[in-house]
Amino acid sequence: MIELNWLIILATGLVPLAVGSLWYGPLFGKTWMVEAGMTMDKMEGANMVKIFALTLIFGMMLAVALTPVVIHQMGIFSVLQNAGVDKEGTEAFNLAKDFMAKYGAEFRSFKHGALHGFITTLFLLLPVMGTNALFERKSWKYILLNVGYWGVSAAIMGGIICAWA
Repeated sequence: MIELNWLIILATGLVPLAVGSLWYGPLFGKTWMVEAGMTMDKMEGANMVKIFALTLIFGMMLAVALTPVVIHQMGIFSVLQNAGVDKEGTEAFNLAKDFMAKYGAEFRSFKHGALHGFITTLFLLLPVMGTNALFERKSWKYILLNVGYWGVSAAIMGGIICAWA
């Protein structure tokens, strides 16, 4: 049975913080401030401990959600969930055990996970974030800056999860 590796989830949850420090700092910080309507006064008044803690929690939540997306083998456990896959000796348990012995390492690479992390950004995060930004009357530059950040973060996260979880 594939279970969540909470150490990998924690480590992967740190990725948005690391990528964000570069993305919204030296790489695109000035452009993002203009597009977001952010000022130094607003930045100075923020509770950064709260922001970093919540970013870590949200990153871990995204890591949990990405796990079944990037590890295809988890699907068999979903299908066999009500058939006793978690009970040793059952037909479902033996089927899953045999399946994992034969195919457990298929598509388990950083590259494959990164691809699915990026695809998740393209087909899930872009529509959600783009819709919100359009109603907030934000520019396409703003949308692409933020979705780009999540695309890079999700690709790295997916790669880590797929290769090492």
